[in-house]
Amino acid sequence: MPDAAELLAAYDAQLRAHISDRLPRDVSVERDGPLVRFCGLGDRGWIVYQDLGGLEGADLDELIARQVRVFGERGERFEWKLHGHDRPADLAQRLHDARFVPEAEETVMIAAASEIAGWPRLPQGVSLRPAISRADLDLIAALEETVWKDDHDWLAESLWAEREADPDAMAIVIAQTAGTVVCAGWVRFERGTEFATLWGGATLPAWRGRGIYRATVMHRASLAAQRGFRFIQVDASGESRPILERLGFTSVTTTTPYVWSPPSIAAAAT
Repeated sequence: MPDAAELLAAYDAQLRAHISDRLPRDVSVERDGPLVRFCGLGDRGWIVYQDLGGLEGADLDELIARQVRVFGERGERFEWKLHGHDRPADLAQRLHDARFVPEAEETVMIAAASEIAGWPRLPQGVSLRPAISRADLDLIAALEETVWKDDHDWLAESLWAEREADPDAMAIVIAQTAGTVVCAGWVRFERGTEFATLWGGATLPAWRGRGIYRATVMHRASLAAQRGFRFIQVDASGESRPILERLGFTSVTTTTPYVWSPPSIAAAAT
């Protein structure tokens, strides 16, 4: 298994500016200098990049301002995905000055898929199954809303559109008992890289601490390993990080969503 520095280098080179070759029809991708700009993706747009190519000062401020203009004209909020090792060192302050709002910091964690793969014991009455219907995705959206206490109306449609565009690029798993979804997560198979990426994983509070999230991680790692992916990567919350560390994941950096919202959306949120 490579060390943390080697894993970070692979993550930067392969994942950070990766673009799927089959995107939902309403999603557009544009390049602007070192940036990759995704519009119409889920509940927000995205700005990603491998690095900023040494941009700083007024040139960096103009690059940031240009993204604000693009998304402002669309009336769409967007996320600038800032990593802890990004340069220049004052990038977070420049985003703040441009009226971006930071969300909770997460930890970028990576493991060898074959070392995490497995099928652990689940609590009695809980089973794992694939999400195969639009109704399943609606159940997942409802779960996310319950756990995070915010609007996830967009999630089912976004996942459905993504799967329609490329059915083989993602697998979604549900943990349920007596018809109740207690945890759900999905894995994206990032073709052209060594990585599969893990998403979701929200668990109902009453069902935490019973190994259910761990089971979904191991199952998704198995799916990735079966397809020949070397690594699995996840942006881990503070709650998930200890579980993943015990499984054998390595922390390589942090990531913080800096979110800009058009005035109308910002006002509605206050």
